[in-house]
Amino acid sequence: MRRIGPFLVLALLPLGGCQGWQSALDAHGPAAGALARMFWIFVAVLATVWVLTMIALVLALRRRRAADADPLATDPGTERRMTVTISIAIALTLVTVVSLTGLSYAAQKVLFAHKDGGLSLLVKGQQWWWQVTYEDAQPNRVFTTANEIHIPVGEPVLIKLESSDVIHSFWVPSLTGKMDAITGRQNQIQIQADRPGVYRGQCAEYCGLQHAHMGLLVVAESKEDFERWREQQISSAIPPTDDERQRGMEIFMSKPCVMCHQIRGTDAGGKVAPDLTHVGSRRTIGAGTLETTRGNIAAWIVDPHGVKPGVNMPTIQLDPDEVQPLATYLEGLK
Repeated sequence: MRRIGPFLVLALLPLGGCQGWQSALDAHGPAAGALARMFWIFVAVLATVWVLTMIALVLALRRRRAADADPLATDPGTERRMTVTISIAIALTLVTVVSLTGLSYAAQKVLFAHKDGGLSLLVKGQQWWWQVTYEDAQPNRVFTTANEIHIPVGEPVLIKLESSDVIHSFWVPSLTGKMDAITGRQNQIQIQADRPGVYRGQCAEYCGLQHAHMGLLVVAESKEDFERWREQQISSAIPPTDDERQRGMEIFMSKPCVMCHQIRGTDAGGKVAPDLTHVGSRRTIGAGTLETTRGNIAAWIVDPHGVKPGVNMPTIQLDPDEVQPLATYLEGLK
């Protein structure tokens, strides 16, 4: 039993990838469910083929020819049996390949079928973060956020994918399959969450130095909670009332931050970096790299390249007594 234990642990270790907030086998939406079912069917069929092949190999190796038998002699009966066996194997192989191809096609139909839904998002891949624009027929209800998508449970959401630089790939394993974001072209995919939760997504196409740190979160919540969140996001940033955050706002407005970032309700109108209007309400900063806390915001401001080497954000020259007010101001943008 002592010898079996370690081998059993090693054998079961891969099953750890079958669950969690970034597992394609932990399906929480129609498209992800179709892909997970297809995966398990493929595993069952291919495992059966492998077992049958091994059995046939063992049986063939166990056959022994008499020591004095003519190595060039053939047995007509054996030849006929081998011909029949090989013909059946070829036919079964053909049926298996055609069946699995049909199953794959059916799963793709589910993946790319678009249901009517009221929510449409424009998601643009950047090096290395996600810009998310919530579209609406009323221009005053359009808003932009970054790296965090909120959706209502049980409703299909259309994702329009674009890229501003290189090829990226949008992938939220628990909700849907992969779709590329390509410069100069718009691809579309639909996501739907069948139950509330937070689902992690990831860029699935190598896009440069920080490809591994280009994550995003999809927050699925009730219709009422989603509408409250959307109304909050549509609104402009609330001006600070305490002295420290007021000073932090003054520091932000006096630095090059305003050239890249936007904070609606202020003079900061940059368009090349994430919108910071409600950055304090997001769960992470740096596209999933750090949890949103005052300390992490300060660390990101002071040394973004130490946190995420190669990131396009420049190092801002700040006096020591300017860091804390600035981080406090940004953390308070809820």
